[in-house]
Amino acid sequence: MLKVDIQSFSYKEQQILKDISFNLKMGDHLVILGESGCGKSTLLHLIYGLLHLEHGKIFWKKKQLRGPKHNLIPGEAFVKLVAQEYDLMPFISVSENIAAHLDRRDQESDDQRVAELLKVVDLETFERSMVKTLSGGQKQRVVLAKALANKPELLLLDEPFSSIDVFRKNALRRDLFNYLKKNEISCITATHDSEEALAFADTILILKDGKIEAYGSPEKIFREIDTPYQAGFFGEVTILPSHFFASEDVSEENKERVLLPHQLKLSKTKTNLAAIVKKSYFRGTHYLIACRFNSQDLFFEHSEKIKPELTIYLKLS
Repeated sequence: MLKVDIQSFSYKEQQILKDISFNLKMGDHLVILGESGCGKSTLLHLIYGLLHLEHGKIFWKKKQLRGPKHNLIPGEAFVKLVAQEYDLMPFISVSENIAAHLDRRDQESDDQRVAELLKVVDLETFERSMVKTLSGGQKQRVVLAKALANKPELLLLDEPFSSIDVFRKNALRRDLFNYLKKNEISCITATHDSEEALAFADTILILKDGKIEAYGSPEKIFREIDTPYQAGFFGEVTILPSHFFASEDVSEENKERVLLPHQLKLSKTKTNLAAIVKKSYFRGTHYLIACRFNSQDLFFEHSEKIKPELTIYLKLS
């Protein structure tokens, strides 16, 4: 189990992280969601050991994970970090890059291991290709396979699919995270991708300005969104006063309602929400309807396109 307890971390007198505490069970997947500059990569670097943590402690099982002041070579053998930069040998093949991290005691076993990992990252047809000839997305997949070569106990992924085409990304994510689950490899992924977080995480941690904004299961995070920052990861945000909804408890703590498009729908009768349609955006399975209510934008989902400038009435779904 990973235990993280960071009281604070500063770099060049600027505080980057504060009050970050969580546990990660063996084989579980934690996704860290956050905007650029919120501290996602810094958190991964502290766990891996690239940075020194003065105020706090990080443990994997009973071993404390320490930074460069305590380790001549940063990191531990059982932890692998996949960053956005490629750390590959360009003038040898894909297979040789992966095999370079095996113990080479048994050639047949090593070959089987390389073949297994090539299948996980869908690079079987590129096993003999020199890395320098690959695209950015293909190189990123080689880096993933290389990180898995010696079966780490903890895998840290920093925007691991950013250079990979969408049509290939979906299958790769399924194959990779299924492989990690099957082999009980714990994983922490830092990303902006809420779809990835909802589909593949056991737990989501939303980071804002170096602090935990929300923490819980994907279902809990999605169903209990209560700030515009949280909602912004999952779709267009509408903020309305709670008194528009008669059933709402209008208290000091509950004066506003943060809504995603699926939480509003057309009403056949008049309501307090009389909005003017501005545009319909086709989303494949539905339309995202952008409206204007007083001086603010509203968004909701509908099965059909709606004529611009039409006055409509909305209610909670």
